[in-house]
Amino acid sequence: MGVFKRIKTILLADVHETLDKMEQPLGLLNQYVRDMEGELDKAKHALAQQLYLEKRHEQLVQETEAAVAKRTRQAELAVSRGEDDIARLALQEKLLREAKLDAYKEQHAAVKQQTAALYEQIDQLRDKYTELRHKKLVLESRAHAAKLAQQTQAVLQSFQATGFTKEFARAEEYVQKLEAQAAAQAYFRGQAPVVNVELESAVQRELQLLKKQLEPQAQPEKEPQPTA
Repeated sequence: MGVFKRIKTILLADVHETLDKMEQPLGLLNQYVRDMEGELDKAKHALAQQLYLEKRHEQLVQETEAAVAKRTRQAELAVSRGEDDIARLALQEKLLREAKLDAYKEQHAAVKQQTAALYEQIDQLRDKYTELRHKKLVLESRAHAAKLAQQTQAVLQSFQATGFTKEFARAEEYVQKLEAQAAAQAYFRGQAPVVNVELESAVQRELQLLKKQLEPQAQPEKEPQPTA
């Protein structure tokens, strides 16, 4: 049967070696899975045909066995009645049926062996199909993770190339200065000037002296000039 050859070819194929030789392994995985699904569908139809043949041969065996039993009863009845001619005809038909029965039984046994072999090969094909689908999902997941890692590395390298780290450090330093200035202003805004009590008299003298130094000096009055 043609389906046996196709199933055997797939079962003997090394999936890992095949994928390694593919130019676009991930792109061809779906096609490979579809091909195996097609083979499974063909195997299903082949199994249905095989089961029909097995059932048909089983019916032939049963019908022939029934015919042999019937001719045997007819021959026995004819002998009991003394009808030897009828008995001879019944026995002749019985022998012909028995010869066919042996052939039908051999054919039925061969068909049953083929059916069992087909079941086994279909099970192997189904297991291989399940394994391939699982490997496909794993490879696709790994490929996606690898591509994402590459993209992430590319983004990080791009940031490093543009010196974004230095810019962020400079911005952080600027913000820290603003925060320090704001803290200093808040500290001094909440306190009034305080003079040391021990130095208060000395400070007062220095203040008066400073005021005198800064006062404008008085100009001397001019004497009136005599008139002519």
